[in-house]
Amino acid sequence: MPPIPSGRVDDQLFDRPETHWSDVIAERVLESFPNEELYTCAAGISPSGIVHFGNFRDVMTSVGVANALKARGKNVRVLFSWDNYDRFRKVPAGVDLAWVAHVGKPLSAVPDPTGHFSSYAQLFQTEFEASMKDLGIDLVYRYQTDEYTNGRYVDQIVHAMKHRRRIGEILFENMSEIGIEKKQIDREEYLHEYYPIAIYSRFTGKDSTKVVSYDGEHTIVYRCLETEQEETLDLTKDFCVKLAWKADWPMRWGVEKVHFEPGGKDHASPGSSFDVGALVAREVFGFEPPVFTGYEFVGIQGLGGKMSGSKGNAISPGQLLEIYEPALLKWLYTRKQPRQAFTLAFDTELYRQYDEYDRACAAKAAGTLAAHEVRALEVAQDGASVSAAPIPFKQAVALGQILLWDKEKVLSISQTLGMAYDADSLVRLEKARAWLETYNPQEVIALLPEVNTAYRAGLSEIDLEHIEALRAYLAENLDLPIAELEVRVYDIPKKPDLTQKENSVLQRAFFKNVYQLLIGSDTGPRLSTFLWAADRKKVLELLAK
Repeated sequence: MPPIPSGRVDDQLFDRPETHWSDVIAERVLESFPNEELYTCAAGISPSGIVHFGNFRDVMTSVGVANALKARGKNVRVLFSWDNYDRFRKVPAGVDLAWVAHVGKPLSAVPDPTGHFSSYAQLFQTEFEASMKDLGIDLVYRYQTDEYTNGRYVDQIVHAMKHRRRIGEILFENMSEIGIEKKQIDREEYLHEYYPIAIYSRFTGKDSTKVVSYDGEHTIVYRCLETEQEETLDLTKDFCVKLAWKADWPMRWGVEKVHFEPGGKDHASPGSSFDVGALVAREVFGFEPPVFTGYEFVGIQGLGGKMSGSKGNAISPGQLLEIYEPALLKWLYTRKQPRQAFTLAFDTELYRQYDEYDRACAAKAAGTLAAHEVRALEVAQDGASVSAAPIPFKQAVALGQILLWDKEKVLSISQTLGMAYDADSLVRLEKARAWLETYNPQEVIALLPEVNTAYRAGLSEIDLEHIEALRAYLAENLDLPIAELEVRVYDIPKKPDLTQKENSVLQRAFFKNVYQLLIGSDTGPRLSTFLWAADRKKVLELLAK
């Protein structure tokens, strides 16, 4: 396998249909970094808002590669960096505009607007870390405020300052001609004034600062642009300096010995963060960049369009876990190659996703699942037990709501009707309830408040006879077994001189009439179960003449 420039995985390698993408990347990692004692797969985010479902692909891509390396007997960690020393850029929607006073401070120094956490950054870090535990994902966390302010990066910062011109040249060489012309950037002026650092003023705590002078070693003078005060800093002692992103990212690759890290399209396009960082890593810091692959965006449906964490309306992994089982959610990320987009769902598309997952699990158990698909499940399940006969999600929604989400009743009825679902799969009832009541209240099945006279007026004489037969049967048999009710609802419209196929047409028409009179819809949950569980008095009122 020939080496790929800049550490990127050649996208053509993902076209091996028999091999899971995580194995393709793991092979590339081992080729680039053979015989390491510890392999590091990295991910990270700036906690400027909710860490959403798109950011989560960063984690799952690294988790997938880590799993593939472990399968090869390697010692691996997944490192997650909280870039909480980044600046607070703007006040997001829903936050008091008074927070504009904190723009320019590190995210870790901005107060939490809810008042519940130690900082704005901690608000989002806490939720995300709790979700990772719920998903069974073990991450090693790095908090960049701590790393910078305890002096861990002193040598790297001083080194970057001494090589500031070369860093500036790399940045300039990777700017677009249109951008240079539009901003009227003069190369020599840019290189003369460029410093690869941001300084948090010790007068205001903000990064509204400018380097006034640098001695070429470790002493700088900066001006606070808000107060116009100047201060001299010793970079080896005064820890209020942060490397700029395109120097910071490669610097940390070296410090943490990162072997693989993915990135979204904004970091993966030619000439963007990764390519620049790879050059800085090699030419300034003197080490090879990690293996890298870009990944596509994750879409969402049922809630309306793409969401942004900085706008305060993003969907977090924790919110997704209200409706998705952990293994299913992870599987949706592992089944697709990083370069393939996919969509999460809050609408009825979720039914299909659960069904596809259940079929894949069944095929794996039967030994009929392709090897790369087995790997996708193994990464997602990570050794967790799998139900052999799970209740379909659609069935969980239907049975759950008419049986008031009582697990014992759902289990009992399913067994009575010959649908022997595993008891442990009934945890899906909680997901189904959240999906229905929180996100799809329009799908709630409820008895009509009054008789559907308009529909009833259009029924034929024989239709009305069938409805009356059902009403009389229910009135006379208030406490009957569900299996007996099941037989009766199929028998009412049935004619002995017709074939089974012909009778099924009559039965469907009968069911439609009953559903319309009870819930105002052509279809509904299993009729016998619904009639058994529903308010009998109200049902009789709605079926009456």
